[in-house]
Amino acid sequence: MGTTTQYTVSLDGIGPVEVSVAGYGYGQPFLLLHGGAGPQSVTGFAEKFAAAHDVRVLVPTHPGFGGTERPEALTTVSGLAALYGALLDQLALTDVTVIGNSIGGWITAEIALLKSPRVSGIVLIDAVGIEVPGHPVADFFSLTMDQVFGLTFHNPEPFRIDPTTLPPAAQAIAAGNRTAIAVYAGSAMADPTLVGRLGSLEIPTLVLWGESDGIVDVDYGRAYAAAIPLARFQLLPETGHSPQLETPDQVIHAIWDSAETDFSASAR
Repeated sequence: MGTTTQYTVSLDGIGPVEVSVAGYGYGQPFLLLHGGAGPQSVTGFAEKFAAAHDVRVLVPTHPGFGGTERPEALTTVSGLAALYGALLDQLALTDVTVIGNSIGGWITAEIALLKSPRVSGIVLIDAVGIEVPGHPVADFFSLTMDQVFGLTFHNPEPFRIDPTTLPPAAQAIAAGNRTAIAVYAGSAMADPTLVGRLGSLEIPTLVLWGESDGIVDVDYGRAYAAAIPLARFQLLPETGHSPQLETPDQVIHAIWDSAETDFSASAR
């Protein structure tokens, strides 16, 4: 089981930000950033990853998700990246690999662009954030939840739920998550400047993509990898937009292979 710690992080132009961070395991540090589905979409993976290897996995809840408060001035993905860069400074962590799924992948890319010496590698798992002509991000806000499940998973049946059957508190959290997605990412879930900025990165990057992703297709993923000079692209079979939920063992294996070869000798 993980332990949850509340941190107060001071952010220029915004002020103090309260961040809830769940921690799993001990050892090589990994910062794991969730997507629009909220922290519960990565906590099971974090626990499994920490149990499989000598790693410390930190899972922050983006302010506004999971029933948490979001400061009114914190409205952008780059703001979240600055927040987590400041958190790494506050914790004095080094040799950190940052992993992000979906919007969390976008935040990860922006963290890499801060060029912090604390970050030694990044993993983008079915990330959003760039614009790729002819390959738009699915319009999440126009879809029913049933459609979202169909586009998110290779086999949606084990994950499909009826939101109307959830308790009121869970429905309120889901609504808050949806609002937070809209604030941070906008309806397009993309920044037209990002793909050009990625060309300045000089950091080992692993881009993992589910072959059945209906939210952002495989060609979008290949374009993401092509924009980053040191990126390696790896396709994950029989999985969709959230491989850490659907095929976690595949993801752990892929990340650990890269950790041993590309990111850091101390990850061995």
